Amino acid sequence: MGDLRHDLRRDPEATPRRGVAVTGPAVALLVVGVLLVAAVGRAPLTSVGPLVADIRHDLGLSSAATGLLTTLPLLAFAGFSLLAPRIAGRIGLERSLGLALALLAAGIVVRSLPAQLWTGTVAVGAAIACFNVLLPGVVKRDYPDHVAQLTGGYTATQSVMAAVASGTAVPLAALAGGWRLGLACWVLPVLAAAAVWAPKVRTGPDAARLARRSALPWRSALAWQVTLFMGLQSLCYYVLVAWLPTLERDHGIPATVAGWHLFAFLAVAVAANLAVPVLIRRLPDQRLVGLACAACIGAGVAGLQWLPWTPAFSLAAVLLSGIGAGMAIVVCLSLFSLRTGDESQTAALSAMAQSVGYLLAAAGPVLIGALRDASGAWTLPAAVLCGVAAVMALFAILSGRARTIPPPPAARDGVGCP
Repeated sequence: MGDLRHDLRRDPEATPRRGVAVTGPAVALLVVGVLLVAAVGRAPLTSVGPLVADIRHDLGLSSAATGLLTTLPLLAFAGFSLLAPRIAGRIGLERSLGLALALLAAGIVVRSLPAQLWTGTVAVGAAIACFNVLLPGVVKRDYPDHVAQLTGGYTATQSVMAAVASGTAVPLAALAGGWRLGLACWVLPVLAAAAVWAPKVRTGPDAARLARRSALPWRSALAWQVTLFMGLQSLCYYVLVAWLPTLERDHGIPATVAGWHLFAFLAVAVAANLAVPVLIRRLPDQRLVGLACAACIGAGVAGLQWLPWTPAFSLAAVLLSGIGAGMAIVVCLSLFSLRTGDESQTAALSAMAQSVGYLLAAAGPVLIGALRDASGAWTLPAAVLCGVAAVMALFAILSGRARTIPPPPAARDGVGCP
């Protein structure tokens, strides 16, 4: 036990292997499967944004309904995140992700049918919520010595495909003859991911794995520290994605330049997704890298508001905030594994953190927009967002300490949780 504690201090990812060892071709299949699931984990949503004007015109949606269309997936993330561990506890991680892929494919098709936009959007959000919650558990169980690397890889894949979907949405809709078929095209990569994942669904888990299911750790201080770090970084990210171009245009940056700056924000976030695992691997815990995430976001927002308003200064601030946002999501997803003892506990912490986190994320753009309208300027919203980054830094330090959430009493006694 002493040697194990020493290894954990030296390498925060050296966690005990609780699942079946995964080697050789099985490792390659796992990585490909995880990356393909991640690849379809945002694209069906980001392909909607560029087509909102067409959807609104075609369906006669009000401004409020249009806003709900973009917020509804985040609300679905929050609600269905709590159900994912229960499903996995009954049928296993593999089959749960297979079911989520089937639901995503159905949701994409249904969303494109007449009068089914809302039903399909909820189904898409519910399926992606399962991906969000359960993928960290798969990584924890089958690839425990490389949590940060695989987490960074699938997060970067998700971000790249999200950007591709956003950029190709309008050309695809034009080629397909309308927004309905343009959105429906994204069922094809989902079917490809399902085909690769199918062997794992057929194999399924053994009975012992199905018996292990951890209750959500609502009473754990450490779980709440991870949850609030997750929620605050999500809030900052979605506020910047929603309001960055408007903020820049209000300060005199041309619309085209502001659009490219948002692209730069997303692109540098992908680079940060890939770079941060190296830092996590080399540091004894995650406090310093979490603090750096919050510092970059806070400094970037402050720079956007209070630096001299030129395209060069604005771009520098955008890149800094993008680095912070890209690092933060990988740190959060890695913490789900690094702060827990097995895959069932990882899924439980992931569900708790993402449910609360996406509620905060959904409220963030609305709150910042209301502050902007009430004050008539960006000074108050920027100050509030800097304050959020400061609080995020506190929870980064608390959640980044090299500790794990104790298992529930039933699990310590060797009995599966109900």
